[in-house]
Amino acid sequence: MSEILKMETSIQNILEYVGEDINREGLKDTPNRVRKAYEFMCSGYKQNAKDIIEQALFTSTNQEMVVMKDIEFYSMCEHHILPIFGKVHVAYIPDGKVIGLSKIPRIIDVFARRLQIQEQLTEQICDALNEHLKPKGVAVMINARHMCMEMRGVEKICSTTVTSALRGIFKKEKKTKDEFLSIVASSFNK
Repeated sequence: MSEILKMETSIQNILEYVGEDINREGLKDTPNRVRKAYEFMCSGYKQNAKDIIEQALFTSTNQEMVVMKDIEFYSMCEHHILPIFGKVHVAYIPDGKVIGLSKIPRIIDVFARRLQIQEQLTEQICDALNEHLKPKGVAVMINARHMCMEMRGVEKICSTTVTSALRGIFKKEKKTKDEFLSIVASSFNK
């Protein structure tokens, strides 16, 4: 049995398990649509952050903080396969190289488009930038909502989880960390 057929059969089994009629008009193409959706939502497994970073490095004399904030992301928790969504804030201090700005959201997607926990997602983004961009420091902060907490379980609507990862100068120098935190603080009031 092909991988595509296995996946679509699994979706049919879930539909039947929850009490649906898989022959109902609205559900006839659902297994195919769900398979395609999962291929997209889990496409990060087939991507490599190193390749994205290395194709967009540019020499620069800039030694000041570069910040991209409010980068929307969507992921799925590995425990319930339910959505996680929110915003990522990334800062780095160059050390001879900068990265093309469009690549930062792409790097986020490499890791967000996998089954995740927010703590790990934060670390993976930070570590990829730190390892392949080789800046003086990197800071990543994520504030997100988890549907596994809102749709089921404790049902705490609109609660957010905040995680951060700091490397290099952001971890060593309070002044640098505080500057990053003050820049992203306005994002939490939206």
